[in-house]
Amino acid sequence: MSHRRLIPLLLLVCGAAAPAPPHVPTPRRIVSLNLCADQLVVDLADRSQIAGLTHNAPDVEMSAVAGRIGGLHILGQSAEEILAIDPDLIVGTPPRSGGMLAALAPHHYRTVDLGWANSYGDIVAQIRQVAAAVGHPARGEALIARMDRALATLPRVPGHPVAAYYQRRGFLTGTGTLVDELMTRIGLINLAAKLGKPVLSQVSLEEMIAARPDYLIVETASDHVVDQGTEMLHHPALDRIPRLHLPEAWTVCGSPAYVRAAQSLVRQVTASRAR
Repeated sequence: MSHRRLIPLLLLVCGAAAPAPPHVPTPRRIVSLNLCADQLVVDLADRSQIAGLTHNAPDVEMSAVAGRIGGLHILGQSAEEILAIDPDLIVGTPPRSGGMLAALAPHHYRTVDLGWANSYGDIVAQIRQVAAAVGHPARGEALIARMDRALATLPRVPGHPVAAYYQRRGFLTGTGTLVDELMTRIGLINLAAKLGKPVLSQVSLEEMIAARPDYLIVETASDHVVDQGTEMLHHPALDRIPRLHLPEAWTVCGSPAYVRAAQSLVRQVTASRAR
């Protein structure tokens, strides 16, 4: 999934001399053009407003809202389908391939372009951005308030244990990422920081074993061997390192699923220490 530009938030200066903001009609035909936009649109728009979600939206491994999209229209990958819908709001950046950008550009559709969320603060900002665009700012504030309350009552893991977010083919998630911020929030130390690794790196089995993290965080899709990429995660040499399991759908995008991921990690660490 490619990084996207984060459009500046409109700053409204209050005061007697400030002009009134222009009225923007509530959209009735909203189209989402990427997986992360899907999740915010489903959370914040009325179902009757949603005219199309991406082909990734029903994928339970990738989408945190897959179980809530029954009856909603799933888009193909053609610009023609979007043109036929004639959306009054497009959320998310169109794919860079297939000439979709070129096909949609002349129509000057109203758009909300979402950047890559690398922190909880980014998630909150995007919720406000999308909630305002779909005509439900109060709904966005209510969602943020629920998330804030849940995180405020979440206990931190004691002792600062070290954890590695270890993925298929030995990829390790580094610092400056949403996963790294999530780990820090609940009291885990990211192994990537201790090893001086970049945002994404490959770490061999030998290097991982030598590092001896207290936990491996793995995606639930890799719980079973399905290919060579997942096979290495089941090497007997890793058996002594306790595992914490998270669906990729909870971490691949900045979304309210961030809270579920944080709660799940704390529960799993607590349970592992009680054994």
